[in-house]
Amino acid sequence: MSRVCEISGKNVMSGNNVSKAKNRTRRKFLPNLQNVKLFSKSLDRFINMKICVRSLKTVEKNGGIDDYLTKTSNRVLAPEAIVIKNTILKHEKKEKNGS
Repeated sequence: MSRVCEISGKNVMSGNNVSKAKNRTRRKFLPNLQNVKLFSKSLDRFINMKICVRSLKTVEKNGGIDDYLTKTSNRVLAPEAIVIKNTILKHEKKEKNGS
């Protein structure tokens, strides 16, 4: 579970190193994971996540973790991200009903 992106679910892939003589040896392709603190405006707190840089760029492009998770469908997200998305949606719904 340590080498999995918590937003996209991208994980380790395996393949071959191929030499000039066409000798093949097994290798791992590791995702570019970074430990990041993302600020959730609706929850008003930081969320510590281990995500790949491609997901980080997408989150920043869409305007933050709240906007990205609410716009993205659940079948694209990893299970950890779905849990965070549900808490954000519950909190937003609670604020909307309270106001």
